Amino acid sequence: MDTQTITEKQHKYLWPNHVTYYQQPRGRQRGEGMYLYDVEGNRYLDFFGGILTISVGHCHPKVTEALTRQARTLVHTSTLYPHQNHVDLAEKLAQITPGRLQKSFFFNSGTEANEAAVLLAREVTGVQDVIALRHGYSGRSALATTLTGQAPWRVGGAQVLGIQHAVNPYCYRCAFRLTYPQCGVACAEDIEEVIKTTTRGRVAAFLAEPIQGVGGFITAPPEYFEVAVEIVRKYGGLFICDEVQTGFGRTGKYWFGIQHWGVEPDVMTMAKGIANGSPLGAAVATSEVADKMEGLMISTFGGNPVSCAASLATIKVMEEEASPQHVEEVGTLLRQGLEALKEKYPVMGDVRGKGLIQGVEMVRDRNTKEPATREVGHLFEATRQRGLLIGKGGLYGNTVRVTPPLIARKEDIEEALFILDHAFAEVQETL
Repeated sequence: MDTQTITEKQHKYLWPNHVTYYQQPRGRQRGEGMYLYDVEGNRYLDFFGGILTISVGHCHPKVTEALTRQARTLVHTSTLYPHQNHVDLAEKLAQITPGRLQKSFFFNSGTEANEAAVLLAREVTGVQDVIALRHGYSGRSALATTLTGQAPWRVGGAQVLGIQHAVNPYCYRCAFRLTYPQCGVACAEDIEEVIKTTTRGRVAAFLAEPIQGVGGFITAPPEYFEVAVEIVRKYGGLFICDEVQTGFGRTGKYWFGIQHWGVEPDVMTMAKGIANGSPLGAAVATSEVADKMEGLMISTFGGNPVSCAASLATIKVMEEEASPQHVEEVGTLLRQGLEALKEKYPVMGDVRGKGLIQGVEMVRDRNTKEPATREVGHLFEATRQRGLLIGKGGLYGNTVRVTPPLIARKEDIEEALFILDHAFAEVQETL
């Protein structure tokens, strides 16, 4: 089936999809390692990885073998019945997550994991108010879209009571028009003002991503989470760390993003890269928190044997081929390369992130910081034509997201930087 036929059927049989990156999207046919192929046979170096989901490369043979082997034996049980893959994965997560996180519950997605984490915090504390961050993104359910701090993603207007939004640590566009470090991390301190003025003086939780994903890879300064979490705990709340995009070595050096800030969560949520493309999400909590959950909990497809098998195999591949240390090394090469390109092209206003989660905020003028939204579209066409796939995000749609599979090697980074160099040069000429 060619791209035109796929596109025609998409328009006829699927809900409208306004999240598009290209003028004429091409249907994908297959993937192998670092590459994707469209139905016309064109090959692309994938530096977005299915929104940070293909963590160890497309169709990795060890992951594919694990899930197909399990599919021949048992596909479904639900959380009603324990299965070896289910409990082995929970044990593995207890081993690699930071602090005292130990007990897991599995779902189909990050949306469900975030929703369950908030439910757990409200049950444990007996309080409804939750602090989220502006520009954050938490998923597609009514509660998750309420937690989300971006108007375009709050589709339908459904709002769940008890969600308050604090200023996010967006140093490049500081809400207080201050400059780090002279600012004293005012964005974190402001959480106390939010609690005092918009709640009854107690909160259930503070939910935040270590690096805001859909928000445009906004990366908090070193002191931010220590200050923010201390304030929230002062008012009785738990810290829910959303690692859906930053988890499993993506940020380099550590298994999870929050470890760069030295703060231990009470609950951690994860999905995407956990199973290299198989649908799976998880919420992991300390025993003290998890054991206070009362009432009935079930997930029909959560923790199914096939997705858990894929996840266990994915983590093993990470340990063998794409460890957090490896990600730190190649991530440093990527960051250095992007910083060098920034010196050449004024359209690159800011480079931020950690490891293999790097963002480039594009602006038309570095002084005014006017978002270069149109130019991002131009960049996408320029990179696609040269065989590179990237992502975008940010409230203004002007941040390029560069997130290759964690198995990326030096030569992959160099190829991507070579293409980006030529693509940014093409875009810069239009300004």
